[in-house]
Amino acid sequence: MKKQKQFLKIVKMSTLVVLFALYVVPLLFVLLNSFKSTTEIIAKPLALPTNFSFTNYFIAFDKMNYLHGFFNSLIITTCSVLIIVVFSSSTAYLFVRKKWKINKYMFLIMIAAMIIPFQGIMIPLVQIYGSLHMLNNKWSLIYMYLGFGTSLAVFMYHGFIKSIPLELEEAAMIDGATRFQTFTKVVFPLLKSQTMTIAILDILWIWNDFLLPNLILGTADTRTLPLSTYYFYGTHTVDYGLSMAGLILSVIPVVIVYMFMQKNILEGVMQGSIK
Repeated sequence: MKKQKQFLKIVKMSTLVVLFALYVVPLLFVLLNSFKSTTEIIAKPLALPTNFSFTNYFIAFDKMNYLHGFFNSLIITTCSVLIIVVFSSSTAYLFVRKKWKINKYMFLIMIAAMIIPFQGIMIPLVQIYGSLHMLNNKWSLIYMYLGFGTSLAVFMYHGFIKSIPLELEEAAMIDGATRFQTFTKVVFPLLKSQTMTIAILDILWIWNDFLLPNLILGTADTRTLPLSTYYFYGTHTVDYGLSMAGLILSVIPVVIVYMFMQKNILEGVMQGSIK
């Protein structure tokens, strides 16, 4: 019996190591190749750089107009996450506390919407918003992120709000608080772990998103950081060194955010799923 347990433990650890390697190795190659020239990458893509030079990073920083793309990404990500949190938390609270029959069906519809792939609706989406002259606009993109991000956030908030004792809200109302004050001053502060989890997941998604911004933001002055790496892809040629340096520069800010906030993800997911 002990041998079987040890064998299973070894198998589990080996599987985790293999999965970790499959995930990390490609990222490692991107990082190493970002220090090489295009000629060196083509000749020896798996070898270590002969010279660790940051030339690619300086050129990429200037060519992709990094600061402009950074602030575009920052505005879009920050506004989208804030709006998603506000709308989804209040919607989940309404679904839980108001026992209207329509709320049950609306919640089921929102959950069902989560399984619809974006690729299935992206062409009608562009056609509709194009006819309304709402393309090439950061605020249109933020509005779309609200629509795509609300379902998951409502689902996560819904499970946690159900576990909050109703007596806390009744006590606040007895003391003279309105329904809005009860939500903002009693309920919402208790949703801190869920809010942090949702914020982190949405930051990772929106900051690194390429497809939706590529469909909506067509002009150079509205491009986000992932779109700015387009400058390194020509019609017939690709500057691999600069493109990989640009990719690394694009993900550095969100990696830093994740490193400081990662402990909140598992905590929030577990609290929302088991309650």
